Amino acid sequence: QVQLVESGGGLVQAGGSLRLSCTASGGTFSRYAMGWFRQAPGKEREFVAAIKRSGSTYYEGSAKGRFTISRDNAKNTVYLQMNSLKPEDTAVYYCAAVRSYYAPSTSSEFDYWGQGTQVTVSS
Repeated sequence: QVQLVESGGGLVQAGGSLRLSCTASGGTFSRYAMGWFRQAPGKEREFVAAIKRSGSTYYEGSAKGRFTISRDNAKNTVYLQMNSLKPEDTAVYYCAAVRSYYAPSTSSEFDYWGQGTQVTVSS
């Protein structure tokens, strides 16, 4: 069983930056594809970014050019660097993992989830 713990959320002004971290335990981290999703109040959970075991990355449209997903297998940690934040980025951000070579973009394909971390961007 894999446990995921996110950190790094908070309150930031529009245009600012945050770096989210997600540390995994209970599995061989390097064998997992990792993803970040977010859920705003009253909205469905949506894909933000994913990274394959190989390090290849994928992004949702509004995240491209502003967010960067990366992983450090030695630290069992995946990161989401978020720059040029906008009020519409406000949401609870969740880390997810699946033991797969491929990196899905739908939440149903991930097996393990963190508890989420709140990101609030003020205008």
